[in-house]
Amino acid sequence: MKSEITISELAKLMNVSVHQIRYFEEKGVLAPAYTANNQYRMYSMDQIYQLSHILLLRKLGVPVHSIKDCMTSYSAEQYRQLLHHSLREVDKELQRLKELQQFIEKVLQEQRNFSSQLKHYQVKRRETTFLARWMEMDTGTKLNAKLLAEQAKRVTNLFESDIHYICDDSSLITLYLETHAPGDLVLPGGKYLSTQKLVREDDELDHMIEEFYDYAIAHSYVLSGPLILIERSYLSLFSKNDLHYELQALIEFDEKIESSNHDCGANNH
Repeated sequence: MKSEITISELAKLMNVSVHQIRYFEEKGVLAPAYTANNQYRMYSMDQIYQLSHILLLRKLGVPVHSIKDCMTSYSAEQYRQLLHHSLREVDKELQRLKELQQFIEKVLQEQRNFSSQLKHYQVKRRETTFLARWMEMDTGTKLNAKLLAEQAKRVTNLFESDIHYICDDSSLITLYLETHAPGDLVLPGGKYLSTQKLVREDDELDHMIEEFYDYAIAHSYVLSGPLILIERSYLSLFSKNDLHYELQALIEFDEKIESSNHDCGANNH
């Protein structure tokens, strides 16, 4: 009884395709034990171990053209170095996947929040946020492709970030991205008046800002600090041509609440 197996049996045993085994043979990194009279390639335990090593090296990122050199001349120390290098690459990939997971969770959460808050005003708690300055432009200037291309500061995955447009009393609008402390600008923690809207044209954004201030006045909210416009371009996945914006402003104090607290205090005397 023969102890060798055919190429199809080897492929099934090692969970690879026959085509893959033939490719390794063409590249000179694997050869059958012998070819039978019927022209079948036959493989023994030596080839099984050899193929397992080839597949492991491929998992470690070694290109096929380098495998033969590895298997014939690498020392134990070189293999250790190869494994350490592969481990570092795996750590990088795990970090990339972790960041991707966090981004996906963020998009889903922001989309849920947007759907539930669209066209509604609310007071929301915001923790202290640190922002890094990205670029400045005149208030009458619309962000365009040329402005983006001229920026010396390149931002990785820019439109996967929340872009903060900070509007103060000057003629400039400064664009910021969230960062770690200390940052170029600190948005203090506290209660913020907030509203969200889908916007397609610039005049819609102007109207949104006007309505925001009208609402604050009508409901006796005293706002403090700059107006914050947040663009979440990644949410446009859900709305095609519309951009998602949120307006925020820090509430210095709520006159209604202050008045209510004062009345309660008076009633207790």
